[in-house]
Amino acid sequence: MVRQIAPKTQLGLIKSNVNQGGETIAPDIVYPESDGKPMADNTKQFTWIVKIKENLEVLFKSNPDVFVAGDLFWYPVKGSNRIKLAPDTMVVFGRPKGQRGSYRQWEEDNIPPQVVFEILSPSNSKGEMTRKKLFYLKHGVEEYYVYDPDEISLEVSIRENNSFKEIEDFAIWTSPRLNIRFDMTGDELVIYYPDGSRFLSPVELSNYAEQERLLKEQERFLKEQAHQRAEQERLLKEQANQRAEQERLLKEQERFLKEQEQLKYQTLLAELKAKGIDITTLE
Repeated sequence: MVRQIAPKTQLGLIKSNVNQGGETIAPDIVYPESDGKPMADNTKQFTWIVKIKENLEVLFKSNPDVFVAGDLFWYPVKGSNRIKLAPDTMVVFGRPKGQRGSYRQWEEDNIPPQVVFEILSPSNSKGEMTRKKLFYLKHGVEEYYVYDPDEISLEVSIRENNSFKEIEDFAIWTSPRLNIRFDMTGDELVIYYPDGSRFLSPVELSNYAEQERLLKEQERFLKEQAHQRAEQERLLKEQANQRAEQERLLKEQERFLKEQEQLKYQTLLAELKAKGIDITTLE
């Protein structure tokens, strides 16, 4: 018996299904999560990819409906595993955070990434970047940024109807979607948060996270100290109240003893007087 093997596409993208009766049924389409290629060609490109992606994660950390990813395959068309790209960084508004092996648009309310970043490396050809740009335009990207860290150049493309409008001759540009500011006035690109603080490098982010941890630890320590002081003050007040109560009881006891002595004295006077002895005349 000759076993039939399902036809293969790129990277074994079709997986044959056989039912219990041995009959071949419609194959499942496999959407690979990796192409085996590195995310970056050099350290400079990698640093910028991580810098943009991680700072965008920080920017939207409090918004559960903004998904940020780096080097993640985006499949815009169901049933086609050849139509895909892995943007260096992409931002999707309207989709929840969470782990994904790939971004399958039909499983995401058919919402495409609205903002895409690409960081150029020497291996990126002009033709390759043109194809990427056409892909992003065709599949719904609203803002497309291409940064060349070697040439210190930033290409900004904004969707207008069914085409990209190139933003030219700018020194400073603010993203309509992200509300972050790109500053090209210095020796390299500087990106600023909406509050004016700048995007940090991976090392700076790590240091910042450590500072945040230390500050939280210090806040916790100060809160504990404040709690201990409050507890000490409560104990001191309680002790003061106890002393006051003891003093009150002692005074009450002294008053009671005096009353008892006075009562005994009056009783004695009465007894003596009953016997005809009036000592008050002796006083």
